[in-house]
Amino acid sequence: MTTEATTPGNPLALRTDMRRRFLAGTGSSLLLGMLANSPAAFAGELLAQAQAPAAADNGKPVYEPRRGQSGKDVIWIPTPDRLVARMLQLAGLTRDDYLIDLGSGDGKIVIAAARDFGVSGLGIEYNPDMVELSKRNAQAAGVGELARFEKADIFESDFSRATVITMYLLPHLNMKLRHRLLALKPGTRIVSHEFRMGSWVPDETSRVGGASAHLWLVPANVGGDWQIHFPQRSGPVSLAMSVEQTFQNFRGRVVFEHFETGFRDHKVHGERVRFAFTDSDGRLRRFDGLVDGDRIEGDVFDGSERARFSAERKGPAPAIGGSSPAQESEMYEQS
Repeated sequence: MTTEATTPGNPLALRTDMRRRFLAGTGSSLLLGMLANSPAAFAGELLAQAQAPAAADNGKPVYEPRRGQSGKDVIWIPTPDRLVARMLQLAGLTRDDYLIDLGSGDGKIVIAAARDFGVSGLGIEYNPDMVELSKRNAQAAGVGELARFEKADIFESDFSRATVITMYLLPHLNMKLRHRLLALKPGTRIVSHEFRMGSWVPDETSRVGGASAHLWLVPANVGGDWQIHFPQRSGPVSLAMSVEQTFQNFRGRVVFEHFETGFRDHKVHGERVRFAFTDSDGRLRRFDGLVDGDRIEGDVFDGSERARFSAERKGPAPAIGGSSPAQESEMYEQS
């Protein structure tokens, strides 16, 4: 069984091996002489050996990051293990996911996703020493095939393959990325340690100890003019519906023959859209549909009966409100 003291690449294992080589190389007479003549000196020598920086195969010290060390855009503060676990829970990971960690540091989030959920992932990190450390950590954890790391700038990287994005960046960096995150496939989950993204309100927030984790679901685009079809008591109807969307929230109206009405209980949850309104029979209709480009299909429920509804967009889809690059004034506002 592999223990902490014998794990390959573990600094404790390297220091243990150095102490063994030291004792073997001194010979019994020198060892006895040191013990007889200067026990304190002997103890000091052992302590010096134990505290010496661990060496890699090339003889250079193994890189060990320092909490608070400077990076390209941020200082390095590791995410606590309990918060890492909660972030991955919020993301709802499955083996079909592909996780990308932006600014992956020592690699612990990508490694935890691979180890605990069997998820493939990529860590993007600017510091090459951190990248090599992450690779060693992944190998030591037995997930080197699932957890990969590359030296790159997150602002120049393509992370469109991701179904889950994790990050621990400063608020203005989140804001610089916000428009790119909103352009990801609807339903992509984004989880941030501590910092938010301005007026894009999280779909869920958790607190672990004194730290927060925020979840956003990239919303489908439901803006524009639609034609919606559903059954009423008097028969099927086909009505004009217009929608204005900002992030995952929207407002709009449905036009009946003699009146128009707005929505209630309306929100986009990734690829799903939910809304309700009162029809011309005076019955509250609740709609729950799946958005697929310019079409929505799902169920409508009137309190006693469930039926199917559909809608198709007429004309181009307008940009989601908030999806353009953040303005400088918004970028540095308190989140």
